[in-house]
Amino acid sequence: MKSRSIIIKGKTIDEQSRCAHYHSALDIIAIKMKCCNEFYSCIHCHEEEAGHSAEVWSKKEFSIKAILCGVCKNELTIKQYLESNYECPFCKAAFNPGCSNHNHFYFET
Repeated sequence: MKSRSIIIKGKTIDEQSRCAHYHSALDIIAIKMKCCNEFYSCIHCHEEEAGHSAEVWSKKEFSIKAILCGVCKNELTIKQYLESNYECPFCKAAFNPGCSNHNHFYFET
């Protein structure tokens, strides 16, 4: 189901959720931060604007919709995202595989 209008916080620079920190053609996801239940373009945007430390989603919470595809605006569960092979399961837009280097900022490993 397509999401309603979702606000993405951070230093976003376009409508597909790219930000000042990550803005390649593949940087098209936003992540709902566990600590504040709000979408941010990246961990750095959260650090600069939230005023509190980020919390990590536990493995038992991987069924929560916490990833937003910046192209089609559908929300993915953490599990869907982690198993997506870096492609949106709804619109087939390519996600940045380099984001896996940052998973520990967001998700329990």
